[in-house]
Amino acid sequence: MSLLAVDSVEAGYGLLQAVRGVSLTLAAGETVALVGANGAGKTTLLRTIAGAHPAAAGTVSLDGRDVTRVPAFRRVGLGVALVPEGRRLFPGLTVEENLRMGAATRRPGRWNVDSVLEAFPLLQPLRRRRAGNLSGGEQQATAIGRALMSNPVVLLLDEVSLGLSPIAVEAVYESLRIVVSEGTTALLVEQDLDRALGFANRVVCMLEGRVVLEGPAEPAAREQITAAYFGLSAAAGGGAAA
Repeated sequence: MSLLAVDSVEAGYGLLQAVRGVSLTLAAGETVALVGANGAGKTTLLRTIAGAHPAAAGTVSLDGRDVTRVPAFRRVGLGVALVPEGRRLFPGLTVEENLRMGAATRRPGRWNVDSVLEAFPLLQPLRRRRAGNLSGGEQQATAIGRALMSNPVVLLLDEVSLGLSPIAVEAVYESLRIVVSEGTTALLVEQDLDRALGFANRVVCMLEGRVVLEGPAEPAAREQITAAYFGLSAAAGGGAAA
């Protein structure tokens, strides 16, 4: 049985249908990268899985339980945590205070302030610094750490490297490798295809609200994934899977 199962999910904003019949699964301990051009529906899909956006149709299941109508705060308690695009930290609070905010709906598990700071060593000397005074990479690390404080079984990460310097991206991903090595299941939106292929077990490509390609994350698949990313699969002779 899949740990996370999305079945024929549709979601949108008024007349705009952003997610169109998407189905995907994640096995326990798997890392899946969700890629696609701007407007492909990636963020809306993550928000729908997390319960922050309602599904118009289809189902979201966690470990066999239908959570489609379960509100977002209860999904956190069941083990689903979202790191949103833009981080959305409390700028007037310190790093440690922001981390502790993530423990409001806490499940049993290994993640606490000390273990998060151990996994994200760049935050250790900054624990008393206000989040509004952090660099982009430091804020992203804090946002991920805050999500981990709930001890999720599924971690959803939206635009991990967006707006970060190459050095900051490397530092964040080095810490994420520690997180997934602990067995955390992760679904991440990543704009850097090479980074996604090097980090994830599997890649799912979306185009105009639909899954147009999915398969193992391996360098040999880059050309096919790039074609699907830009909607050129049919012209390039690439296969599609939904």
